Amino acid sequence: MSGNRTLTIVKPDAFGAGKAGKIIAHLETAGFRVVAARVMQLSTAQAQEFYGVHRERPFFGSLVSFMTSGSCMPLVLERADAVAELRTVIGATDPAEAAAGTVRKLYAESKERNAIHASDSDENASRESRFFFAESEIL
Repeated sequence: MSGNRTLTIVKPDAFGAGKAGKIIAHLETAGFRVVAARVMQLSTAQAQEFYGVHRERPFFGSLVSFMTSGSCMPLVLERADAVAELRTVIGATDPAEAAAGTVRKLYAESKERNAIHASDSDENASRESRFFFAESEIL
């Protein structure tokens, strides 16, 4: 995966509230192209594996519970400098600190229920995309 692709997940809070379409439209307006998408519900084992980097953090259990609480929508997005641009477009983790017009400012409920995940590096974007999609599923 090149530096022009990244992974995002519309999390269960936003997906369950019917905000996925608005979030995707927001991302497309920001210049991203969806090259893979699916709707799924993560199992506990999948959520623990995906967020394993946070295993020792105090919020790990609640993060796994949240991410398995309903359907989510992983997407692979494409545009120049995708990782950095997506992180700018979604805003700070805490929507109270997010810039006006960002996805989290518009659609997140709280720091914990923050609507969207975004890869934080090109390496993680590649690893995280492979977690959800086979190479043949990414257009």
